Parts: sequence; structure tokens; C-alpha cells
Amino acid sequence: MAMVTSTLPEAARKVAGDALQDTLVDLLGLSLIGKQAHWAIVGPRFRSIHLQLDEVVTLARTHADTVAERCAAIGVAPDGRPETIAGAFALPGPEAGWLRDTRVVQLVVDALGSAVTRLRERVAATAEPDPVTQDLLITITSDLEKQRWMFDAENWPSDG
Repeated sequence: MAMVTSTLPEAARKVAGDALQDTLVDLLGLSLIGKQAHWAIVGPRFRSIHLQLDEVVTLARTHADTVAERCAAIGVAPDGRPETIAGAFALPGPEAGWLRDTRVVQLVVDALGSAVTRLRERVAATAEPDPVTQDLLITITSDLEKQRWMFDAENWPSDG
């Protein structure tokens, strides 16, 4: 039972709510990946990547808050509990221990790439039922793609 009423028809609310909840899980997971890598990174590019990871974490957390608020606005209770995130998270994550700077870059490229792929599916799914949610997901996709590009640029060898 929805405690908050929605202006969306039930079928549209279900599609939008599912897309938003899945996005919330991905974003909270990305923020955890970013912080774990931030704490565990080692290597010659430590400082620049360490700081760049904070940008990803801030972006993911900011968007997670917006997504959760959109859920609430359409009458869907957002679920960001640790057990929900752990049980539903599907993006690639870091291994335990110290992480070489080159490994961190590839990890973030892969995680952001997976998140963007999943977001694009949700963008398509919400086009008809809820263009407002779709617009939010498009914005998030654009921001994550930009971060992916910035990390992917780190993969280029310094000699060429």
C-alpha cells in the first residue's frame, strides 16, 4: 500500500519505481566502489585518481538522493538499506586489499560502463510510462558517461 499518493497511473508508477529503485542500488553501490578504491589505491597516480574518485562518489551520492526523492514523489518507498544494496548490486566491484592505480582506473571504467548500460535500458523503459523519470535517468546517464570518459582517458599510455 502506498502511503504517498501518486499522479501516475499504477502501471506507470510500477515501471518508474522499478527503474528508480534499480538506479538507486547502482548509485549507492558506485559510491561504495569509489570510496573503497579511494582508500585502497596505490601507485604513481595515487593523488590524481584518489581525488578523481571523490568526484564520482559525490556525483553518485547526489544523484542517489535525487532518485530516492523521485521515488517518494511518485509514491514508491526508496530502499537504500545495506542488505538491499548487497542483495541487488550487480556492477563489478573491487577485490579486497590494496589496488594498483591502473587496476582502479579499469575498475571504475568497467563499473561506470555497466551502470550506463543498465541506465540506458531504464531510459528506454520509462519513455512512455513516465517521461519525468526518464529525464532524470538521462541526466544521470550523461553524468556517469562523462566520468567514465574521464577515467578511460587515464588508460592511454603516457608515451603515445
